[in-house]
Amino acid sequence: MTTPQDELLPGTRRALLHRIAVAQSEGRAPSLVAAVVRGGRTVWHGARTSVDGHGPDENVQYRIGSITKTFTAVLVLRLRDEGLLDLADPLEKHLPGTGAGEATIAELLAHTGGLAAESPAPWWERTPGSLRPQLADVLGEQPLRHPVGRRFHYSNPGYTLLGALVEKVRGASWEEVLRAEVLEPLGLRRTSAQPQAPHAGGWAVHPWADVMLPEPTEDLGRMAPAGQLWSTTGDLARFAVFLAYGDDRVLSAETVREMRMPAAPVEAPDVVDGLSYGLGLQLQSRDGRLLFGHSGSLPGYLANLTISVEDDVAAVVLANCTSGPPLALVGADLVRIVAEAEPRIPEPWRPMPDVDASLLDLAGPWYWGTHAFALRLAADGGVSLEPLTGYGRRSRFRANGDGTWVGLEGYYAGETLRAVRRPDGSVSHLDLGSFVFTRRPYEESAPVPGGVDPAGWRGIG
Repeated sequence: MTTPQDELLPGTRRALLHRIAVAQSEGRAPSLVAAVVRGGRTVWHGARTSVDGHGPDENVQYRIGSITKTFTAVLVLRLRDEGLLDLADPLEKHLPGTGAGEATIAELLAHTGGLAAESPAPWWERTPGSLRPQLADVLGEQPLRHPVGRRFHYSNPGYTLLGALVEKVRGASWEEVLRAEVLEPLGLRRTSAQPQAPHAGGWAVHPWADVMLPEPTEDLGRMAPAGQLWSTTGDLARFAVFLAYGDDRVLSAETVREMRMPAAPVEAPDVVDGLSYGLGLQLQSRDGRLLFGHSGSLPGYLANLTISVEDDVAAVVLANCTSGPPLALVGADLVRIVAEAEPRIPEPWRPMPDVDASLLDLAGPWYWGTHAFALRLAADGGVSLEPLTGYGRRSRFRANGDGTWVGLEGYYAGETLRAVRRPDGSVSHLDLGSFVFTRRPYEESAPVPGGVDPAGWRGIG
């Protein structure tokens, strides 16, 4: 008997069900629903509930809280990709008069704009948005808590400003723009600003007794871009595929990769915990793998979206309680269970269709001083440079089309790599941001760091 490769094994499915069952039971959640994505499609769905016979499925809506911020970030990056703004632009350039216009758009996306974490009292998550009809009501008299750009400080008002920016540039409401530019192209038909049946009711569970209290469902008004959305595991699974691979109808693969890059300085405890923030995405290092996504919470609801690109696995977990299961841990565990039980099967190795002989001549070992590196060719015309010892600076490089390459990551990100040739066309050395790589350590005929002492290499005698 064989199992199709796009299906999970029975043991894996049981491990996933066990994990969410423990989370729902120990976290005392009225209901909890989860999904796992692999290979671009949903391969598992599970639910646990306190009501017999009424387990939620992939079409039941839950409020997703701050996962909404990732949707808002996508809208802002669409404006950037269309050339309507630059991430380095101060907010004042496009949305004047807020009192927080010194912060750049990138800083607002990465929560480094110095803004307060919350709007002025009363608590915006449990009161009607009509109490805060204007941006001034959201920001208060003193919107800043820190110098702009100096530190990461999570800010809900910051994403309210980004939503207002979208409205100003597009000339339509945040909700209208979101539906036309993200939800409809991606087929997220069960994601909406207002609840649509069937949806789970929100509950507060007493911390010291097994009793519950219904939570009010407030329209967040101006704060909507920070946390208004309702969605399902089915829709968020499709959104996870988009965040992993991109979709040219919404954002390119290159832009969603940019969203996943750390964009904010981290506090010392976050360094220890392996946490950082990109452009509308939370990043974490857990169990030896890099995860990205976002968590969300509003009174009565918890939500988490976790993605591992390297493992090609994503998880969505939703619950209808104000506090309870640690969904970020649950999501990371669901990814780990699949990744460890059924590791990704790599694509078959295939030789390159053709290769330029002059490019092939660059492949192999190079030396920066006495440090040994290997340059490898990629099928897309790019190259990689990595230390042979396993320690040291490494990077992938994208071909510029003119015989040079630009670094994509690490120390060499944005730096230019070029092959310097002699008059006869042979390669003298590689130049990487002024660093000289030669075929032999401190090669005498090369420029700095060529051999210096005329006596050359010697022993100790």
